[in-house]
Amino acid sequence: MSTDTLTILRSRGRRLAKLIRAGGDVQGYDSARTYDMHSVSFDGLEGLRDHLAALAHRPEHCVVRGAILDPNYTKGVRRLVHPDKETGERPTLVDAPCRLVALDCDGIPAPEGMDRRDLDACGILARLTMPAAFHNVACIVQATAGHAIKPGLRLRLWFLLERALTGADCQRWLRGVPGVDPSTLRAAQVTYTAAPLFVDMADPLPRRLAMLPGLDAVACPTEAELQPPPRPAASPSRAVSAETSDRYVRAALMRACSNIATAAEGARHPTAVAEAWGLARFVVAGTMTADEVIRAVDGALEQAGKPKGEGAKIAAWAVSQRTDAGNLPIGGRG
Repeated sequence: MSTDTLTILRSRGRRLAKLIRAGGDVQGYDSARTYDMHSVSFDGLEGLRDHLAALAHRPEHCVVRGAILDPNYTKGVRRLVHPDKETGERPTLVDAPCRLVALDCDGIPAPEGMDRRDLDACGILARLTMPAAFHNVACIVQATAGHAIKPGLRLRLWFLLERALTGADCQRWLRGVPGVDPSTLRAAQVTYTAAPLFVDMADPLPRRLAMLPGLDAVACPTEAELQPPPRPAASPSRAVSAETSDRYVRAALMRACSNIATAAEGARHPTAVAEAWGLARFVVAGTMTADEVIRAVDGALEQAGKPKGEGAKIAAWAVSQRTDAGNLPIGGRG
């Protein structure tokens, strides 16, 4: 079985897209009990994007992560991974390993002034809130129904993994990541792919799909790493000297400021967001203060031609939102 496949479900007379009316009235999805199922293969993210683009205009369709269990049992069936003991209906889906992973990021706070119609910038920001393994990997950014309507960022990011994992594997790996909805990692969980249907109003977004460049695939944990590891005791031998740490921090600060100050017009805001997010890890690690990051980013962005204070807002947001130190050791400066 090819690992690069997408399982598509078609409802029978049910609307699997939100209905949004002028004035803010939102009508949710219809409840569907049975579906017709089929799978399609795709070649890389470009091939997946083509399928998602087509599904955006098909409000009776959706997808699931699980694979079809029996190709001869796909018409008018339920989404079942286990037998239904009450009705006797048999399973239709299996949590088979696959390389595709879709992560929903709902309600991630956005810096003040960010244009949420810019899916590239929003996607870069959402990708940065994920574990480091995802940061430089190519992905498809898909705006979900509430993006640019509800507060914050409401996106789905589609990635390819370097090796196939089950949904259970992915749940153990990504459990507890802030802002990521783990439900899309379940074999039978519906992932809605149709664009909202707007009544008496236009779609506020010029497009609902974007591609972010990067590495081909996300590096995955080993099987051993997917098991809950024991928490190691702190070891003095792992401490980094204050002098070495301070040199590294200063160099990173100078590099970030240079990247912001020399960013081309049109790239200044997303560059400032990305660099501020990177610097915020030093605040978490205790090797830089929040004030240092805010002053540095604000000064660099002002040097790039943006108004004074814009960089401060971006940096303050990054410092308030980031909770991990990446690969940096935790510990105060000497």
